[in-house]
Amino acid sequence: MKIYGKNPVLERLKSNPRSIRRIFVQAGNPEHSYIALKAKKHGIPVIVSHARHMMKLGKSLNTQGLVMDVEDFSYVDYDDLLDRVTAEALTLVFLDGITDPQNLGGILRTTGSLGGFAIVIPTHDSVQVTDTVLRVACGGENHVPVAKVNNISNAIQKARDQGVLIAGSVVQDGESLYETALSFPLGLVIGSEDKGIREVVQKRLDLRLTVPMAQPRMSLNAAHATTIFCYEIAKQKKTKTRQG
Repeated sequence: MKIYGKNPVLERLKSNPRSIRRIFVQAGNPEHSYIALKAKKHGIPVIVSHARHMMKLGKSLNTQGLVMDVEDFSYVDYDDLLDRVTAEALTLVFLDGITDPQNLGGILRTTGSLGGFAIVIPTHDSVQVTDTVLRVACGGENHVPVAKVNNISNAIQKARDQGVLIAGSVVQDGESLYETALSFPLGLVIGSEDKGIREVVQKRLDLRLTVPMAQPRMSLNAAHATTIFCYEIAKQKKTKTRQG
């Protein structure tokens, strides 16, 4: 897998250097000397390449003169993740039918920035963590455990059985996100943009939540909706922690 650009490269160097195989640095850019020095301290090979080769490595994307070759993304075991929910105060984000890598990347970026979240995706009919996802995540993948499960509905029920309240994002007829006092531990279900949360998964929901919209005919994509939900969740979680 490959990571492109200054900030994602620096974040991976800081958070998970063992996953890095090598770094390609474009020749003639003195700003990259710091990154090269940092990489060499970790024993990571640094290869100086010309602009044409960098463009080929980056598939014509703007790499900012930096391309990092990393190991395949490491998913966590779902049962192990459930064991961490209470101890680490994690909120589980279940993605039901999200197929756009831009959405998954945006969700990783948001949850990684806020902290205290984990993501659960199905093995089938769902986007997996790819180079494109990592590019959009901008380093967020280093701070969010991601589990893959065969059946997202069963995984949600398993979390419920362990005392996790399951809330789902719905476009209409849900309780207002901003007027609902959330309980923890919490799981959030985000559905696809075209179909929403599937009926079989909706049966697992304890709570249906809606983001109030000034323009009801307009809608948010999955990544934007997740950002709003996760910000409110993080805010309420912090308030409850302060209150003890």
